[in-house]
Amino acid sequence: MKAIQARVTGLVQGVSFRWYTQEQARSLGVAGWVRNEPDGSVLLHAEGEDDAVDALVAWCASGPSTAKVGDVAVRAATPTGAASFDVTG
Repeated sequence: MKAIQARVTGLVQGVSFRWYTQEQARSLGVAGWVRNEPDGSVLLHAEGEDDAVDALVAWCASGPSTAKVGDVAVRAATPTGAASFDVTG
């Protein structure tokens, strides 16, 4: 089990980034959440099997075709026991 928090910067708000992230996470079996931040970034918490979490982070580096990702800053996080992946804000 792996848990991370990632901040995605660039053109990532107003381009359905959160919805596509939710769909990708669900397809990988990753739990957690994703939300927009006031500074224009997107923050996400993801937990699950190591390979699945790593695949979600790799996907975030490019995101949907409507986004222009500048950076993905990842740090370790504490698992919360989340059972689903939700858009929270």
